[in-house]
Amino acid sequence: MGRRIYLEDIPLEEAWARFLRALAEAGLDGPFPGERVPLDQALGRITAEPIWARLSVPPYPAAAMDGFALRAQDTIGATETQPRVLPVCPADGGEGACYVDTGDPLPPWADAVVPVEQVQFDAESPEQATRITLYQPVAPWANVRPVAEDIAAAELVLPANHRLRPVDLGVIAACGYAEVCVRRPPRVAILPTGTELIPPEQAAARGVRPGEIIEFNSLVLAAQIREWGGLPTRFPILPDDFERLLEATREAARAHDLVLINAGSSAGREDFTARVVATLGTLLVHGVAVRPGHPVILGMLQVDGRSVPAIGVPGFPVSAALTGEIFVEPLLARWLGRPPHRRPRLSAVLTRKLLSPLGDEEWVRVTVGRVGERHVAAPLSRGAGVLSSLVRADGILRIPRFVEGYDQGQVVSIELYTRPEEIEGTLLAIGSHDMALDLMAQFLAERYPGRRLQSANAGSLGGLIALRRGECHLAGSHLLDPESGEYNLPYIQRYLAGMSVVVVTLAHREQGLIVARGNPKGIQDLHDLTRPDVRFVNRQRGAGTRILLDYHLQRLGIAPGSISGYDREELTHLAVAAAVASGRADVGLGIRAAAAAMGLDFIPMTFERYDLVIPLAFYEDPTFQPVRELLQDARFRAAVAALPGYDVREMGREVTRFA
Repeated sequence: MGRRIYLEDIPLEEAWARFLRALAEAGLDGPFPGERVPLDQALGRITAEPIWARLSVPPYPAAAMDGFALRAQDTIGATETQPRVLPVCPADGGEGACYVDTGDPLPPWADAVVPVEQVQFDAESPEQATRITLYQPVAPWANVRPVAEDIAAAELVLPANHRLRPVDLGVIAACGYAEVCVRRPPRVAILPTGTELIPPEQAAARGVRPGEIIEFNSLVLAAQIREWGGLPTRFPILPDDFERLLEATREAARAHDLVLINAGSSAGREDFTARVVATLGTLLVHGVAVRPGHPVILGMLQVDGRSVPAIGVPGFPVSAALTGEIFVEPLLARWLGRPPHRRPRLSAVLTRKLLSPLGDEEWVRVTVGRVGERHVAAPLSRGAGVLSSLVRADGILRIPRFVEGYDQGQVVSIELYTRPEEIEGTLLAIGSHDMALDLMAQFLAERYPGRRLQSANAGSLGGLIALRRGECHLAGSHLLDPESGEYNLPYIQRYLAGMSVVVVTLAHREQGLIVARGNPKGIQDLHDLTRPDVRFVNRQRGAGTRILLDYHLQRLGIAPGSISGYDREELTHLAVAAAVASGRADVGLGIRAAAAAMGLDFIPMTFERYDLVIPLAFYEDPTFQPVRELLQDARFRAAVAALPGYDVREMGREVTRFA
């Protein structure tokens, strides 16, 4: 019997509709019942029932300030020339005035409080006074908090399905409660699967061997669930074995409200999740028209007479995290009696064209900044395995099904991960990748809270074009002009003609050939790239490193077509080094620091100048001052100088201005 392939392509709305129908049939489509917890453990929990005041607040007439309680009628006629003198009496006395502190109950015979600073008394302290002198009358009930001024007994204090804030805990206590009834948190089991997986602790202790993958998706999913109000349980890693996965899923369903099976959700030889769900219950959905996250599984398990929903979570990190956002968070919200999270939105101009598959809804990660009077959104890597793109993302751009994509310059709606006020403090750099920019981002975050540097790698030419279109604050560039041998300036004159910009040197850095440790292929120079046994990895078109390579190839008379891998492109120096380190390529052109970071050997070729190109108006704006200060900062200079192959002697030097 052949393998059965379940994978479908169901629209997201239809997938949710199937899931909700199954939840409703099982009685699992509404909020969970409540449980009572002490107030000091209730922060962030959701109320399961309305809270009605047991006590009035305040429960008695109380002094609103320090002073003397008295009868207002006894002060009638008091003036500067004809003051009233009242004896001080005990609270149960009733003749004259009684000293009270703020919050003290008002004596039953009194109907007002005169502040202590508005009277004279015959002692060193008001507590020792035997009589007081008043120079103005006091109105009835002045400076008195009446019963139930704040809350009346039996009044609704908080409704059901309310997330408890710190101030809410205080008002609940003031109304006479020590506990509160809140929704029971959903219990969520997370089952990581894959024979190739190893736990982070093992990887930290002995490193990662070929064929092994560090399992961290369950960490991300568990943190998401905890943030959304659930109680996660991470199960030990399971090998790709149907019977063991079946038994672990059955065990998880017995003690949890939701089971997440991470990986094995596709239709490969060792993808058992769909079969497990179908064996233990009903497979509702296998494959949703969403990218990343296409091979999602939705189902209902039947274990020991209980219905338990199950979600097969794709193994790629971005797909796993977004599956949590798309399916797990709304389900937990439903069970907790709160609305699903709604991120703030803003409109932004897209910095480059995006094409999208017609049949899928695509979630594209973007970084966002305000440049001038508008926000701009720069797309990040779209790969389902590129978790760093979620870390760097300020938000998500959704491209609906049957939309081919968006054009460069189009205004799009972004769902924000980052708070809007942080976006306002973001400096957006587009252009050539450089490790010194990463250090700059770190130093800015340390030294200037509220300031961020976000980078989008588009190559040096891409950075200049982004500057011309007003899509970034600065561009990193190291473009060598073949005719003059000058860096950057000829290109700026060509691409930024008519713009007022400042060119400032960040550093000089060493470029060369990155090869495996020990240089097993014996590569010496660019001529070796044409050998049939050598696989090359290149940078993208428009990158300064690509232009540098083409310049030297032309000088040496080497045809690009003679190099195996010339058309294989990576976006950063570190990505080139990673390709060599993994054995996917034998050699690439890049900076010495990237080779050192990956433990690779390096064959030097040249030193180049890496500049920052900054619009003059922004360069002189106070918001850019932190960057200017960093370029002169000894600690920052030392940190960049510590990168292999970097020379910072000209850091911060203004090369030229174009008016």
